[in-house]
Amino acid sequence: MSAVLSGTRGSSSVRVICYSPWLVHFNTGACNGCDIEVLAAKTPLYDPERFGIKLAPSVRHGDILLVTGAVTKKAGERLKRLYEQMPNPKFVVAIGACAISGGVFQGSYSVLGGAGKVVPVSVYVPGCPPRPEAVIDGVLKLLEMISRGEV
Repeated sequence: MSAVLSGTRGSSSVRVICYSPWLVHFNTGACNGCDIEVLAAKTPLYDPERFGIKLAPSVRHGDILLVTGAVTKKAGERLKRLYEQMPNPKFVVAIGACAISGGVFQGSYSVLGGAGKVVPVSVYVPGCPPRPEAVIDGVLKLLEMISRGEV
């Protein structure tokens, strides 16, 4: 990923992501509390499009992968496959306690833990569940990090 940011693909692609990121949301399995908050963050009430944030029609068009839920063995395989299908540069935001560490499901026989055990995570948004404002703030923090070249 550092090769992309240093300019092998061109700095314009990174700049475009900062202005108009396309999000892909993937639930790896949990109580769906974080999913409800992510869906709320995408509504006109919070209006993420004012920041240029839009939903990707397909994972193959996504720039940022939002992961919610504890990563199970089966979901871990799918998560890795989704991540591999995304074009470079690609980034991951883990949303909620379950996506960060496995949450209350940590230690269960079928739970691998957080998303960071399967894919590289750029930003963690804590909470159980985090508020929609925190979800949007996490994406904006990632965009700031991208523009400064920190990820």
